[in-house]
Amino acid sequence: MKPGLRALLLRGIDSACQSLNKHFIFRQPAQNAHDSAINLLRLLERLPFSASCCKLLRHLVFPKTAIDLGGVRLSQRLILAAGLVKGDGFGDEADALSAVTEERRNIIPGWRVLPALLGPVEFGSFTRHPRLGNPGIVIWRDAAARSTQNRVGLRNPGAHAAARFLADRRGQLPTEFGINIAVTPGLDDINQQERDVVESIEFFLDSNVIPNWFTLNLSCPNTEDDPQGHQLEAETRQLCGAIIAALQARSLTVPLWVKISPSLTAEQYRLLVQIFGEVGVRAIVATNTLAQPSPADPSLPAGVGGGILFDETLTAVRHLRAAIQRTQTDIDIIACGGILDGASFRQYLDLGIKAGQYWSALVYRGPFAAAIIENELVQYDHEFEAVHRESLA
Repeated sequence: MKPGLRALLLRGIDSACQSLNKHFIFRQPAQNAHDSAINLLRLLERLPFSASCCKLLRHLVFPKTAIDLGGVRLSQRLILAAGLVKGDGFGDEADALSAVTEERRNIIPGWRVLPALLGPVEFGSFTRHPRLGNPGIVIWRDAAARSTQNRVGLRNPGAHAAARFLADRRGQLPTEFGINIAVTPGLDDINQQERDVVESIEFFLDSNVIPNWFTLNLSCPNTEDDPQGHQLEAETRQLCGAIIAALQARSLTVPLWVKISPSLTAEQYRLLVQIFGEVGVRAIVATNTLAQPSPADPSLPAGVGGGILFDETLTAVRHLRAAIQRTQTDIDIIACGGILDGASFRQYLDLGIKAGQYWSALVYRGPFAAAIIENELVQYDHEFEAVHRESLA
């Protein structure tokens, strides 16, 4: 499609999504809207031609912005972040495996149609053991700040069941996807944590489910509790090193990315960059959500993403970029926090960032959020150039 027609179509889509949000979706609690979206994904994946239709729509509205990033060639520079395509929660592994092998359930709604529609998607986070997550209302939105907040609690079917589910559909797997792995909460011993994440990775590898990249979610635990970096250094080095060794032992070239927290000190970010460069991490996803009091219970933390996270992530990216430049480390940074429009994405790109991840943008801009943001970026740059030319005239 010609750029002018694409821009016109995207403006119409954006207007329609804003109207839908105002008159229907935002009149529901965020939890209800999220549950409805997951049910819609289940429905779409039962329809025979849904993935083909999604691919056609993607080719119509998404511009070609292919990049080399973190050891991977991607067709787009905006990636759907982990947290949406991660699957149902289960109380134990036997139940999760039974749902896959005996009930033949779709335990990871969105695994097929979302990559077809959006391009690069990061699945997960998956933990070694299944998790039911936290009960009750666990998702909120702040429309005024274009932010989301959640304390889902790493709900997922566990790496074993997820690997089995995807292996059974290997011929239909997307061409561009990553798998995000997190330590199972409650493991304090670093050697247990190492076994936990390596076993998670190996479930996928043993099932011949080979993603374009793996991401280790380091943002919980291992990053907030030690400002001097002693615990951070030892645990981060061991976990990342163990995963890279497991990949190399199989002669695989799948790169390791890591996802880190906001609100760390410049010294902590410097130390992270040093460790990642030494062990061979290829990209840093900066950042995960920002812990703030839960709307349901202020004594409990819940992660904030979207607009409220933007300044924190921008600061983190600046610190990381400075550390990479000082050490001349070959690591890419993937911005993840408040990419909601062309102007916010431009601020990251101006720092030398190649790509971004998004999640809250789906809520506020609709399913074609990434294409709309790319289109707005072009318009933003044109307007900036025009103002600059005027100032020089």
